[in-house]
Amino acid sequence: MRLAHYPHNEHMLRLADQRGILVWEENPVYWTISWDEEKTYLNAQNQLDELITRDKNRASVIIWSMANETPNVPSRNLFLNKLASFARSKDNTRLISAALEQKDYQGKPNIRTIDDPFAEVVDVLSFNQYIGWYDGLPDKCKKISWKIEQDKPVLISEFGGAAKAGLFGDPNDRWTEDFQEYLYIESLAMIDQLDKIQGMSPWILIDFKSPRRVLPGVQDGWNRKGLLSEKGEKKKAYYILQNYYSKH
Repeated sequence: MRLAHYPHNEHMLRLADQRGILVWEENPVYWTISWDEEKTYLNAQNQLDELITRDKNRASVIIWSMANETPNVPSRNLFLNKLASFARSKDNTRLISAALEQKDYQGKPNIRTIDDPFAEVVDVLSFNQYIGWYDGLPDKCKKISWKIEQDKPVLISEFGGAAKAGLFGDPNDRWTEDFQEYLYIESLAMIDQLDKIQGMSPWILIDFKSPRRVLPGVQDGWNRKGLLSEKGEKKKAYYILQNYYSKH
């Protein structure tokens, strides 16, 4: 279970310990920030310090994540390298990861790869992918493959797409449960073909409040990528993932 994109309430970790759920915890280093500002780095290090101090004795925690979807630039690389070194100095028993960006492999758009110097620092190679949602339609999943050159286990840190519970239509109609169901079918088939894959974290279990999601009548201030609605209603894709997990 990925606790993104910031430290969560410690009650989550207590429950994970009780239920035997493995947890990825994450520092709130997200997208583009002031990489060259010392105070920005010290802020990030302090939050990571407090997170590790609080949760280092939790049996459920297996991964400290340094960042999410950050650009590959020299100042960012120095920033994340320092954070990873700090994390290992605080706790050398957990794995280090980050949700990295993917790119085309040697100019071939249907082959994806991870070309990032921070990929050499992490223990687990992770990336977010939204093929079929932000990138084409679900049938595009059949055309995509990955060339992962790093000899490390791979964990897909996000995948999925949105649907409003109770909205139905053609499988190619965005925002419908049918579209999300189709997307999960195609995404899981694609993931099964990925070399070195060791795990995944669907985005996300339950619809949650997000003020940037403003599409009237559909989002209304909610991120609709959940497999359940904010009321706990199970969408059609929920059963696709449930069946997938039951077979693995």
